[in-house]
Amino acid sequence: MEHRPLGSTGLTVSKICLGTMTFGAQNTEAEGHEQMDYAIEHGVNIFDMAEMYSVPVKQETWGRTEEIVGTWLAGRKKRDDVIIASKVVGRSGRFPWARPHLHNGETRLDRQSIREACDASLKRLKTDYIDLYQLHWPDRDTNTFGQLNYEPPATDDSVPLTESLGTLGELIDEGKIRFAAVSNETPWGVMECLRLAEAEGLPVIHSIQNPYNLLMRMYEIGLSEVSIKTGVGCLGYSPLAMGVLSGKYMDGNMPAGSRMALFGDEFPRYMQPLAQRETAKYVALARKHGLDPTMFALAFVNDRPFMTSNIIGATSIEQLDVCLKSADVTLSPEILSEIDEIHRETPIPCQA
Repeated sequence: MEHRPLGSTGLTVSKICLGTMTFGAQNTEAEGHEQMDYAIEHGVNIFDMAEMYSVPVKQETWGRTEEIVGTWLAGRKKRDDVIIASKVVGRSGRFPWARPHLHNGETRLDRQSIREACDASLKRLKTDYIDLYQLHWPDRDTNTFGQLNYEPPATDDSVPLTESLGTLGELIDEGKIRFAAVSNETPWGVMECLRLAEAEGLPVIHSIQNPYNLLMRMYEIGLSEVSIKTGVGCLGYSPLAMGVLSGKYMDGNMPAGSRMALFGDEFPRYMQPLAQRETAKYVALARKHGLDPTMFALAFVNDRPFMTSNIIGATSIEQLDVCLKSADVTLSPEILSEIDEIHRETPIPCQA
């Protein structure tokens, strides 16, 4: 498994990262442990999670993914062999149970919220430190999760980035986290974080975790240049468009136990008619070249020049094995040209 630099941390991470948000929802603790064992055996050295996982987010499963990773870390005694990446939720009124004593139950990225979230994650993970701690999405009103048409808010009461980054700096100084990062950010947000780090001595961010797949390539518009020129690379999530690019949902199919069968109402973006139409084109292209559609879609993401690590997710070892094997697939210039031809015809087939 190829390893790549994680920003300017001095660490290297596998080009495939194990995403764990199914642990505690679609996967049991035993299944989660089996996936982590398998991933480590096949060269993966980074696991990604968040305080709010498993997904879909519910009060009764809040933090369950971290708990499952924590029992694995405690049982396997391999803490030094793996890079743990977790996240503190951004501003939202959807999770009143998270920190009900703060901000009338609204999650924010102020000092107290971040510190409490980090302490709770460390307890669930049964570890003294988190390697990469990410702001899950901005506190300010901006475009996230594939939204278009930015509309500036009439008033800005967001927590200043200086406070959020300053708090991450405190946690670094205390040894609770090693490095800072962002997620679901914009080019302005990333560059502002870097400017503040230089101007005010705040911690440097080392990665950007945003969605990226054949159906959603908006990262290329501005963030790709940011990543390449600053070294703050992408941790790409949803590389299979929540499983859609595998082709398993084509022609009205809805496999029992799949994410869309269980939680389809939560994830409508990639099931829209236009997205389904474009998916069929990519699946047909993969099969034309004798490639498994899953490996095809992941191989495209794996080798983008701005990609630090591709966050894959699976609900079975069989699925995980296919995802990991994509690390050995290289798409030819001919295939890449055909992909771009499809993309140019319909550059934004799905929206938030």
